[in-house]
Parts: sequence; C-alpha cells; structure tokens
Amino acid sequence: MNPLIAKETKVLIVDDQVLAKGYMKYSLEELGFSDITYVDKVHLALNKIRHQRYDLIVCSYNLKHEQDGYYFYDEINRNGELPLSTAFVFISADTTADLVQSIVELQPDDFLAKPFTVKELDRRLSRILGRKRALQSVYWCIEKKHYPKALSEVELFLSEPKNSEFFPLALKIKGEVLQLCGHYTQARVFYKAILNVQTFTWAQLGLVKTYLHLNEDEAAEKLVLRLAFKPESQLAAYDLLMSLQIKQGDFDTALECVLMASEISPRNIRRHKTVVDLSRITHDYHTQFEAAKKVVKFAKNSIHDMPEHYLNVARAGIDYAMTADEEQTNALIKQANEYIRQFRQAFPKADMQDQVNVINARLMYLSDEKDNAKALLEQLGNENWESESIEALLDKAKAFHEIGIHERSQEILSEIMRRCEENEQGNEIFLHYVEQEQKEKRQIKQSSKELNNAAVQHFQQGDVDNALHTFTDAFTLMPKTPSIALNLLQVITIKRLHTDDAYQKTIQRCVKTVENGPLNDEQENRYVKIRELLDDIA
Repeated sequence: MNPLIAKETKVLIVDDQVLAKGYMKYSLEELGFSDITYVDKVHLALNKIRHQRYDLIVCSYNLKHEQDGYYFYDEINRNGELPLSTAFVFISADTTADLVQSIVELQPDDFLAKPFTVKELDRRLSRILGRKRALQSVYWCIEKKHYPKALSEVELFLSEPKNSEFFPLALKIKGEVLQLCGHYTQARVFYKAILNVQTFTWAQLGLVKTYLHLNEDEAAEKLVLRLAFKPESQLAAYDLLMSLQIKQGDFDTALECVLMASEISPRNIRRHKTVVDLSRITHDYHTQFEAAKKVVKFAKNSIHDMPEHYLNVARAGIDYAMTADEEQTNALIKQANEYIRQFRQAFPKADMQDQVNVINARLMYLSDEKDNAKALLEQLGNENWESESIEALLDKAKAFHEIGIHERSQEILSEIMRRCEENEQGNEIFLHYVEQEQKEKRQIKQSSKELNNAAVQHFQQGDVDNALHTFTDAFTLMPKTPSIALNLLQVITIKRLHTDDAYQKTIQRCVKTVENGPLNDEQENRYVKIRELLDDIA
C-alpha cells in the first residue's frame, strides 16, 4: 500500500461484530491507515456520510441491526449519497448464491470474503484506491454533472499511456458519459468499435441503451435477448427488456420480464414496486397482491420499512377480492385485516386512521354492507388532500367509485393526475396506470364485483345483448379471470360475432386467459364446444 494514499484516505467501517471490527482495525493500521471511523448501525453510517465525505467505505454485508449491507448500499447509491470517487467494499463470511447474485446486481467496487489476510486486503485496496485516485478528475466532473468536461477529462486520461492499467474502466466511463451528454449516435459508434475488439458485457448493455434512445427497437431487442441468457448480464438485460416493452406499450410482457428479474434477485424492493405498478395496469390482481406482500417482507426491520407498505397489501388484497369468488373473497378479507393488525403493531404511533377507515369502508363493501361503507366514507373530510399520499388518494378514489359516488372519485383521480404531472421525477408507469384508471372509471360505472354479478344475471335471463356489453366491461377490468373470459367467448359465439374481424383480438385474449387459468369440469366442457366452433371458423 502506498503510504501517502493510506495516510490521506478517510475510511468508514460499518460492522456490528466486535471481533470483525478489531481485526479490520488491526489490518488497516498495519497498512498505514489512520483516519478511521467505526459504526455498528446503518442509521449511524447514514448520518456520517451525510455530514462527511469518505474515500473508502468498508461494510459488512451481514449487518443484523435495522437492515443489512445490501439495503444500505442500495439506499446511498440510489439517493446519490455515494460519490463515484468513494470506494465501497463489502465484506462477508457468506458466499451463497443469493449473496453472489446481489453483488453482481449491486456492483460495489469489490467484495472480500472472510477470512482474509492483511496481504489480500493490501492487494485489493491498493488496486481500488489507485483506480479511484487516477480517475478522480473524471468522477468529480460527473458528480457535478459537468458532462462535456467529464468527456474531455476521460479522453485526456485515455491519451496517456501511463494510465493503460485503467483503460478498460475508462472506456466504460466514456460510453456512459457520451450517453449522459446525449450523444447517442456517437455512443453507438463507440460501443460497436469496442465490441469489434472485445465483447465486453458493459459495451453490449451500453449499445442496447443507445439503440433504445435512437428508437432502434428491433436491434435493441435482438441484442438484449442474447444478454438475458448470460448470468453476468441477466438482471440488467431483463430491466432493459422491460423498458423496451413499456416503451412499446406491451405491459404484459414487461411484467413477465420484471417478474423473472425479481425471481433472480428477490431482495430488490424497487422491482417489487414496479411489479405492483405493472400488474395494476394489466389488471393482474393476484400478482399485485403477492408483490405488495414481498415489499413488506423484504423491507421489514429496515429503513425501508414504512406503514403504508402494510396498508398497500390490504388495498391490493381488496382489489383482488373484487374479482374473486365468495370463498376466496373471505380469505382475502382476513388477510387484509391481518396486515392492518401488523401495521398497528409495527407502527403504533402512526396517525393514519383516515386511510384505515377507507380500507374498512372497502372491506364493508366487499361484505355487502354498502350503506355502512358509504356512511363511513362520508365522514371523511376534503381538506387534507395535500397531506395525503398518492396511494391513500387512489384508494379513496376506488372506494367512492365502488359505492357509486363517481363524481367524487373522478375529482380525486384528477388530483392524483395533477400531482403526477407536476413531479418531474415521477413514475411514468404509475402515471399511465392513473390515466387508465381515470378513463375506465369514467366509462364503467360498476365495480368489478357488480359487473361480474350483473353479467351472469343477464346471461341466465337470456338477455344476450346486455350480457355481451356487461361481460365486455367485466373482461376489461378482469382480463386474467378465466370464468369471465369464458363467458364472454360464449356470448360472442351465441351472437355469431366470432366471424367479425372487430372481435378477433378480444377472442384471442379470451382464449389466452382461459387456457392459462383453472377451469372446473362444467367450464371445461363449455370451452371444448366453443373451441371447436372457433377452430371450424379458422
């Protein structure tokens, strides 16, 4: 270790094991480090980095208090609290597949498996700190968002043979800075030139991003699909493929992509939240409910733990119950109440009674207590909209729509739209969902539960015209429900509309839902007959 570098390096150690801290202290001092700060809890580490800049952060991956190293690193990295010029190193005795996958995803500067020798620590830190110091001027420009200057600095760095050891990293940075400058055509040429020499994964991923910005979607898809089969690029590939599908409006496929990524890296809370948003757009209420539960599971006992996560599970459970049969509805009501109980237990001082009242009103509606639900909602005031979260307002809009106060529901949805449009950093997926929700609730006045019951009643009474209209509305809100899809298919064939080109897309979607979902014996027999008729026409 260069004594000057060691002496000038300000170090933060985050570890809650006394013996581990003692060994790390001994090792660092042996290498000449003297400016060392130790903390054993994440909130202390966050406080330190928010008031002091560090050159090196060494963090135990397996912290037990509040949250582990995974969430700490993700938090400071996403919030822009980890400067590019600061080295971040994970240490852990665990080398399981889950940890390895997390390291691949997070991409810290290094990972040290315990036990390690002073010699090994010296070798790793010398390389990392040497790299950070060599590229310091480039990093500073990027941190200050002086991207043209950063590009000039990295070009200068690449022109000096003495820096050849760091050329691969500098080239990667150059590609990223070209994109930050908006030079996507130049970036595409750059990445292709790099790939002609060597097939770096980072260059392939960078090329996909430039294709997306240049609207060369076919080229982007072809390359990203290849990257999805490589372990080292799988997660990044799925994220890019999701972005491509969202751009093209294929939200079902986008949801499949993010679900596959979530299976590989289940601790990524941000992806589970994306699953929630995409499943709402696609009306996949089961997936929305499961993803909301995972947010609670992985955020629990961490700084990501929030009271609204628990309420969101209850809300998702109610959305799901609106489309379910009686037995499943009762089970979902119990689960929603259980998450409200967990919320009260985890956050006894949280003042969110109005939000709980909205949830309780929706639960009353599910239990056929519409008048009680209406009375409870009418007790709510209008004056605190500004202080309410978007999720709370959205739930309120759904509640008013369900009890039939549609004008109030639309007012709340308009307020949500206003907030989303004013927020420059807003979630585009969520904005699309709110636009869709506003449009559907304006056109379809009945709730999912009412539509289902009304459609079946029309059909049983032989009112085929109204049954077609109502089942169409029901399928709009419940496109993943096999029984609704089957009933709509049956009405379409009875009306002899299966030969009408205008209905072909609807028929295809219905068939997909029916064939992907469980059917009872009676439904199976009906579907066989309908399918024979459709096949004859085809």
